[in-house]
Amino acid sequence: MARSRKIMRYMLLAVLAVVLTTSGVLRAQDPKIVSSGISMVGGDLETIDPGLAEASSQIEVINQIFVGLTAQDVVTAESGLGLASSYEVSEDGKTFTFTLMDNVPWVRYNAETDAVEEVTDESGAVRYVTADDVKYGMLRSLNPDTASPYSYVLAPYVVGATEYNAGEGSADDVAITVVDATTLEVTQPDAVPFAISIYGLWMARPVPQWTIEENGDAWTEPEFIYTNGPFALKEWAHDESITLVKNPFWPGSTTVPQAKLDEVTLRFLDPGVQFNEYLAGTIDAVQVPVEAIDQVKADATLSAEYVSGGNPCTYYIGFDNTEAPMDNAHLRRAFSFAIDRQSLVDNVTKRDETPAQWFVYPGLQAAPTLETNPDLGVKYDPELAKAELALALEELGLSDVSELPEIPYAYNDSSNHGAIAQAIQQMWTDTLGITVTLSPQDPTTYFSLLSEDAPLVYRAGWCQDYSDANNFDYDVFYSASSQNDTGFVDATYDEIVSKARTESDIDVRRDLYAQAEQILVVDKAAIAPTHWYTLNLLVKPGVERAPSVTGNEAYYLWDKS
Repeated sequence: MARSRKIMRYMLLAVLAVVLTTSGVLRAQDPKIVSSGISMVGGDLETIDPGLAEASSQIEVINQIFVGLTAQDVVTAESGLGLASSYEVSEDGKTFTFTLMDNVPWVRYNAETDAVEEVTDESGAVRYVTADDVKYGMLRSLNPDTASPYSYVLAPYVVGATEYNAGEGSADDVAITVVDATTLEVTQPDAVPFAISIYGLWMARPVPQWTIEENGDAWTEPEFIYTNGPFALKEWAHDESITLVKNPFWPGSTTVPQAKLDEVTLRFLDPGVQFNEYLAGTIDAVQVPVEAIDQVKADATLSAEYVSGGNPCTYYIGFDNTEAPMDNAHLRRAFSFAIDRQSLVDNVTKRDETPAQWFVYPGLQAAPTLETNPDLGVKYDPELAKAELALALEELGLSDVSELPEIPYAYNDSSNHGAIAQAIQQMWTDTLGITVTLSPQDPTTYFSLLSEDAPLVYRAGWCQDYSDANNFDYDVFYSASSQNDTGFVDATYDEIVSKARTESDIDVRRDLYAQAEQILVVDKAAIAPTHWYTLNLLVKPGVERAPSVTGNEAYYLWDKS
């Protein structure tokens, strides 16, 4: 969830419409259908390969079809058991020994029989998920040749992995040991308690080596993919939809039970189209687009179907810290102080969201909160914004804002992000006299664009992959992070978040993250956080949705009464 993603990547979400079908045997002539739309990265999915995924939409699909050693409970946000039936931790807290469930088969959907089937090898024996499959999946993500965008998240929690991932070590030195078919040992360099959550993330999931080696990049297409989760991949009509079907061979775990629904179809639709289909009765659950919030709240029927709640994600404006003129910290601070965050959530998003004074989402383990750190971070201050602009112009050797080069503001092109971009554009013009050029981008490839060459100014977001502040401050903005699209580098920041990662006292950790946030969003103003997300859905009566608090939906928990 990420991721996110990236939000945000773990929300920076593509918009999907989801068709859910329930009831014993699926019959084409009389299906019971539930349709749902959730916010994910717009357009088709770039990938559903666990080793390559980085956007929330991709990860949300992966979570339905691949299960790792552990899994996050979307209702409680706690880390629970997934493929592992149990695990033990050594006395020094560094070595985790996982025992896998017996006889969990790899499966595939057979279009000819319209059924999910167990996969067999050349001799006809069922291929079960083994410790070797888990090790292969982890090493594949860590292999520098794979270029996994999230390998950096896993690497610090396995001895030898950082060196291997950097191309400076051997896979043989990575401390992932297969004891037997159902027993796996993983040793981390430091005793980090939340490592148990890391070992269940998508880049650490088991994947089927034989089909990857045989089919290359095409292995995730329906005719070649083999999965092990509560759903299997039935169809992927690129640019249109992706369909998942219940896997009857998944035995279920404490955190990832057997699916209650027979089929889930994710249709790639714009939020406005989703909403119109919801009104027409063809979709049963959708995320509410910005432009429809007032209508929903004012309508007696729609307001009764409206679901709102926490969503551990942060919306922010990123700056390329390495390219002029945004390499000037005074200019970045001017842009940030000029954003009226309260007005943005009151008049544009209208989703009861909270203005964000810093990056990490409050409520995560060790994260600062508005109660513990009310004065932390950045707030709207037009006078301070103008003062910072004057300092920026002086340092840049300019006499007026008209001498600044054109500054594009990029965003993934969906109605929600466009409305927010226009509002912030106007704030910058009104307060600073600077008019940025809006640059809407193809939502399907947007985050790849950020990773390859970040625009001067761009919108982004981040949703939790696991419930700890480390997932925001270290995983995203540590200088070596592959998600650090801003190019922000600060030695003091790196030192603080590295110390916080291994600190055991939660109060000390919270103070360290507060120090790091002050550097990130004020002293260096690498980004301008705008608001912390809320969940806003419309759900038809009769649809039983699991109340997720993680920013991800677990369709295996959904049902229809």
